Amino acid sequence: MKAFLLAAGLGTRLRPLTDTVPKCLVPVAGRSLLDRWLDNFGAAGVDEVLVNLHHMPEQVVSHLAAHRGAPLVTTTYEPTLLGSAGTLAAGREFVGSDEVFLAVNGDDLTDFDLRHLVVALAAAPAAEAAIAVFHAPRPEACGILEVDGGVVVSFEEKPAVPRSDLANAGMYAFRRSVLDLVPENPPSDIGTDLLPRLVRRSVAVPVMNAFLMDIGTPEALARAEVEWPLRGVA
Repeated sequence: MKAFLLAAGLGTRLRPLTDTVPKCLVPVAGRSLLDRWLDNFGAAGVDEVLVNLHHMPEQVVSHLAAHRGAPLVTTTYEPTLLGSAGTLAAGREFVGSDEVFLAVNGDDLTDFDLRHLVVALAAAPAAEAAIAVFHAPRPEACGILEVDGGVVVSFEEKPAVPRSDLANAGMYAFRRSVLDLVPENPPSDIGTDLLPRLVRRSVAVPVMNAFLMDIGTPEALARAEVEWPLRGVA
């Protein structure tokens, strides 16, 4: 199985840290987000990972030079950001003939088992995507889904008046067919441009008791440094 690690963002909310370190190399409890994602992919049986780069790419490439074993990691540099959905479309050759692939936001810290997404998609042959979801304390700041019987029946990015508190967790299993739904002219975003096209063609997968945190601000990073070790994960 293959996976996209979406890691090209500038990490502006984490400045000044990200003025000198790309966001995916920000450490939590002594290990970078990138390394923690590679661990997660390996545990889920992922064989190959494509990491998209933009901000200080040479640091990421240098860091990955020390990576050994599974999964195999390939990087792709985006001189101009393609957006998360645009990166998927540009990686069509990477996906190849695989029927299902994973995609995750590289700035999240989680111990969610990605295999749940693959299993959920396999159990819903009419669906084209499985989307990890969580209950958001501030739904107006998230991509919000309405779900009926496990099927996503509406999706709205950062709604002024949220219809629910069920939020997109930024982890997906997609069928290869979704690549045909990405708008042709980048940049295009998974939340803004792709998921609305997958309403009634996707299923929701709750993260349940998994740890999930967007390492988007210094405050979130400080919280993660305290809370992550309590999970008992190295």
